[in-house]
Parts: sequence; C-alpha cells; structure tokens
Amino acid sequence: MTERHIFVTGASGYVGRNLIRHFTNAGHRVTGLARSDRSAAIVTELGATAVRGDMLRDSLSPLLVGATELVHAAANLDHGPGRVAYEDNVRGTETVIAAASIAGIQRLVHISSDSVLQDGHPLRDVHESHPVPVRHAGAYSTGKAEAEKVALKGNSDAMDVIVLRPRMLWGRDDTTALPTLVDMVRSGQFAWISGGDYLSSTTHVGNLCHAVDLALTNGRAGEIYHICDGPARSFRDTVTGLLATQGISPPDKSVPRPVLRLLARVGDRLYRLSGGRLHGPLSFQEYATSAVEITLDISKAKQEIGYLPIVGWEEGLDELRDGTPRGNVPAWA
Repeated sequence: MTERHIFVTGASGYVGRNLIRHFTNAGHRVTGLARSDRSAAIVTELGATAVRGDMLRDSLSPLLVGATELVHAAANLDHGPGRVAYEDNVRGTETVIAAASIAGIQRLVHISSDSVLQDGHPLRDVHESHPVPVRHAGAYSTGKAEAEKVALKGNSDAMDVIVLRPRMLWGRDDTTALPTLVDMVRSGQFAWISGGDYLSSTTHVGNLCHAVDLALTNGRAGEIYHICDGPARSFRDTVTGLLATQGISPPDKSVPRPVLRLLARVGDRLYRLSGGRLHGPLSFQEYATSAVEITLDISKAKQEIGYLPIVGWEEGLDELRDGTPRGNVPAWA
C-alpha cells in the first residue's frame, strides 16, 4: 500500500487519536499538531510524529512541509453561552486553511458538525442542502457554521477541501460525551427531556475515521457530506445503551421540553446581562443539541464517496464494555 503523509490538527483529542490509529494501522505516515508536552507524548505513543504548535498563535505552514493531506479535527467544544468557542473555531480554521494553502496541501478534510444547522427546532432526515439558520442556537453553532464557510472558501484548483458533518460521536476512548453523561447521572443532575423518546442520529468514531479516509480519496472538492451510523435510534435508547456499558442505569426523572427550553433561554440572557457571572442549568446550545430530534440523511455520502458504516451499534457497545474493537474495522482498530 502506498504510504500517504497525513497531517492532523487536534491530534491528541478524541477524534484526532482515533484518526492516528486509523491511518498508522493502514501503513500511512501521520504528523499530529500538539499544543503541550503531554499532548505530544500522546501523539507519539500512538505512532505519529508530534510537532509542537498552537493554531491560534503560531505560523503553521512550516510544520506542514512534507504532508500532502490534512484533517482539521481541532475544535473548541464548549457549548456554553460564552463566545470563546466561536472565536477559537473560526480563527483556528482561518489559520489552518491559510497555512495548508501555503504549504501545498493537496487534499483537506474539515470536520464540522450537525450543529451548523441547529436553532433549537427539530431536524428530521436533513440533507446537506438544508438551509443554515439565520439565528443559530448558540456561539458553538455559529462558530462551526462560520468555520465551514472559511474552510470551503479555501477550496481551489491547488487544494481540494471537503467538509464532513457527523452527529453525536461515541465509541472507544471517548473523553467527551460519555464521561459527561456518567458524571451527570452520578451527581444527580441527569433527567430525560420529555421522556427522551425523540430520534437522534449518532456516529461511531470508527465510522467517522472511515468516512474521513473515503473523503480524502473520493470526496468531491468543495462538497459537504453528512455522516452517521445509519438508521436513528431514540435518544433514550442511545443514552441508556451507552451508560449500560459503564454499569450505570439512568434515572426515570423527566423534565418537560417547554420548561427546559424556557430555562435555557432565561439562562443565556442571565449570562449576558451579568457579564458572564451568572448562568442557568444549561445553555440554549446544549438544549438544541440534545433536546430535540436531529437525524441526518447520508445518501449523498453513500453515493459519492462510497460511505457505509463499518461499526454497528451492538459491536460498538461491546467494544465499550471490554475495550476490544469489534466489527470489520481493520484499518481503525
């Protein structure tokens, strides 16, 4: 197999770590951007070459020399009412796109999110042409939408840019969603929203890595692709299944959706009026992400890049229980 040289931003993060596993196990060369010694050690331990740098402060183009492909996986995941996530995600993407263009990167995949479509209303089987809302749910959604625009503006005859939008990442080595759910249940802060029976698409991190690889090789320049695990499950079934892998059962407590929506709106307003000193139990961004149906149509990814999920729901749950990769995932495991 011909060696490829792939540069990964956010290399020590959840997605970045799994991208390194995927590409190094396939025999390709990977270089990962790391902001700290600890992050660099993680990248090196996984088999990639670590380079120290900060995409918000440093010139990245010298670090990209020799790479021909780039995956922009770095992101500020803060879903709170503040503006930091917006600024970090937009400025970071601007820096990465500019550096990649200067360094001669030929193919670039920008990992976005379904959040670019979130405004607090349900999103049912949405495809890539679904209009971006005039008013987003919060700073995270606004920032990811603007970062998408920045990335796609970088598409040129010299550099192909492809955007992927996954929804609700999960799977082995999760340091984001699952630990948060576990903490909420254990602290007594967890409650279902109107019973939690609305549908939600999910994306196993192995399926995302597979999609990134396909996008780098088959993706059409300047295009956006939705990525998920296939048919959606209810949010309640999804969360219950994930927590069960950790030996935890969620409570039956439920809060009516209209009440939570009002609390989120009031909390965001309180945050703004107090200059960030006060906030409610959740932001409207958090409400929009987890309180309404969000399901993705992935027919475009199937048709254009040949995407099909390679890790199923039960295989992924088994993997979480014992830490052993399951399913037909030889390049990622």
